[in-house]
Formats: sequence, C-alpha cells, structure tokens
Amino acid sequence: MNKHKNMMHELPVEAYTSQEWFDLEQKHIFSTTWQFAGLVEDVSNPGDYISVQAGLNNIFIVKGRDNRLRAFHNMCRHRGTQLLRAVGKNQKAITCPYHDWTYNLEGKLVSVPKKEEEEFPDLYNKELHDCGLNLHEASVDIFKGMLFVHPDKNAPNIIEFFGEVEPFLGPHIPEELIEYQEKKEEPFYSKEINANWKIIVENYIDHYHLAHLHEGTLNMYDHAKAEFGWAGPHYWFYEPLVAEYLADVKNAAPYPLIDKMPEDKMGAYVPWLFPNIGITESESAWNTFHAIPLAPDRTLVVIRSKTMNVSEWEYAKQATKSAMSSVWRTIGNKGKYEGDASDPMASGDFMKEDIYACEQQQKSLSSPLFSIGAKAQKGEYAVSKFQSVVKEWIEKHRDDA
Repeated sequence: MNKHKNMMHELPVEAYTSQEWFDLEQKHIFSTTWQFAGLVEDVSNPGDYISVQAGLNNIFIVKGRDNRLRAFHNMCRHRGTQLLRAVGKNQKAITCPYHDWTYNLEGKLVSVPKKEEEEFPDLYNKELHDCGLNLHEASVDIFKGMLFVHPDKNAPNIIEFFGEVEPFLGPHIPEELIEYQEKKEEPFYSKEINANWKIIVENYIDHYHLAHLHEGTLNMYDHAKAEFGWAGPHYWFYEPLVAEYLADVKNAAPYPLIDKMPEDKMGAYVPWLFPNIGITESESAWNTFHAIPLAPDRTLVVIRSKTMNVSEWEYAKQATKSAMSSVWRTIGNKGKYEGDASDPMASGDFMKEDIYACEQQQKSLSSPLFSIGAKAQKGEYAVSKFQSVVKEWIEKHRDDA
C-alpha cells in the first residue's frame, strides 16, 4: 500500500475533513495565537469598535475616551449574551441587549436596571465596578498597521511573535496608504470557498504552482528567481518583476505606483503570518488575505487592499495607461484555458483559478483512491513545513492544556 495513502504529506486526510480536527485547531491554534481583527483606521475615534472570532472566543476592540485601544471578550458577565455586533461607531457605553447590564468603554460594570435592585441586593451593597463582574480582558496590539487580538490578557508580546519574519516583509508603509474600494457597495473582497482553511494556505504558499496554474495570469513576476523560507512559524516569499514589465512598470501597473518603493525592491512580497493571515505586497498595492475557518470544508476569505493616497483622477489615468501599455501585448494576460469567461480556468483571474483548484482538491479527499504523489523538493517544501508547524502547534498546546 502506498505509504501516503492516508496522508497529506505531514498530516492525515482527516485533518482536512473531520470535525474533530477542526475543533482541535480552534482550541489549540486559533485560541492561542494573535488573530487579525482589522486595520487601525477601523477604530479611529473614541467609541469605535470591531469584533472578531479568535478560535473559541469572540473578542471586540474598542477605543476609549482616552484614545486607548482595549480588547474584551464579547459576552455579558450576567448570562454570557454577546454584547456588540460586528462593527460600530461612536459607542457611548456597552449595554447588553438581553438584560441591559451596562459597561463603560473601559470594561467596567456601571449599571444594572434600577428596577432590579431587589433582584440583585449584593450588587447594590457596593460599587458596581468593584463587584468582580467587569468584562473579561483580552489583548490587542498593532503590527504593520494591522490590529490583532489575543484571547489571553497576558498574551506573548506581538513583536516577539512576528519579529522573526518582519525583516522579510516589503518596504511598504501601510499606515500611509488608503483602503481601495473598487465598488462602493462592496468595501472589500469576501468569498466563501468550499475547502479546508489549510488547503487555502497551502495554495497561497505553494511556489510550484505559480508558473503552471497561473502561467497566463501572474506572468509579470519572475517565478524562477523566487526566494522564500521560514522565520519561526511564519513563511516569507519574494519574487522580482520580469524585465519586460519592470521596463514599463510606470505605465503597466494597474494602480499608481507606491512612491517610496525603490525600483530594485519592486516585486511580489507574499508572506504568510501564522496561522491564517497573508499579506500580498506589490509595486502598487498592499493587501491583507484573511482565511477564516468556518467548517472542516468551508473557509471565508476576506481581502482588504490599500493603495496610494491620490485623487480619483490619478487612478483613472493610471488605469488608462495600464490598458494601453505594450507590455500586455508582449507578455499577455489570459486564463489557463480558452473558453467562456464564466469558466474559472478561462477567466484570466488568478483568484478564480486558485479557488477552483482548492475546491477540486477538497472534493478529491473523499475518494478512496486519494493519495499524494511525489512532491517537488523545493517548490512544495513550504507546504510540508506548514503542515509540520500545524501539527507541532496543536501537540504543544494540547500538552500544555
């Protein structure tokens, strides 16, 4: 019997299909790591808040009147009802919709309905905020303009967690860029994919497929000169532009070039921050790629893009120059196959190509004939390494529990 019959390199097939594995990951990975919550501008004013699921924990970040960011577990101390929904502005206080227990922006219990005074005599015999029923604290911190939360109020330092990979990130300064919205009614890209979150990650970090699946859609990058590796549990990646594209990049780029990007640093920086946040950094954009596990075979991908802070006229002018650039006549931009553009493999859209490939891999896992063939020693090395990190992280935190 093929020794890889029931393996995905380092993990069993069940790691991609079973509820048991999904639950293990939620408890021992997503509940023990820094989780991406949004961008710093999401909570720019006192009372602004956002919430995020961090493994088994729903956590919200709120900016206080003192302009400090704080994070709390999103549940009332009375009966555990969720306090705040996804996102909001100018919150004056935090009131539970179930029984109207109210907390201030610092997480202190400040009122219980007066009509309940006889119901809760112990609460009214002392100052409410000293009664031990304040909100459970979590941790919040900022890394490269991104907000992260950790369920533990005494979480490990975020710089220590991401510090090893930071030198390999692009020279971009995301705080100086603005969020790009192609469609006003859709502030950012969101897509539910019928595949396990780890398949999404493995596709993201798989260098081997770039010159094959995306031979016609990502051909502005020189895949043969790619550099990549690991820094702690995090993956880093860089590949330069091909000569033809670089020679006309000021015209060919889809958006205005990032002005502080040195020409010799242009290219694709595509790191993956463990466990589930990617950053795609190019000559004209900076993006977050958030893979949110929903079920063993379903993942929500949310992409947020930031570009140069210039006028709409500059964007329109650049789009026109890009469309007219001779570089696209030279290197082309087309799908893997010819045919109707509704076919993801003929769409000329690399995201649709990736989604198709990931969903087909997920379907294959249910076949009794599924197995893994020979793996590319270099091109798929990152996939095996990622699987090892997942396995080691679960085992470590399961032993610590």
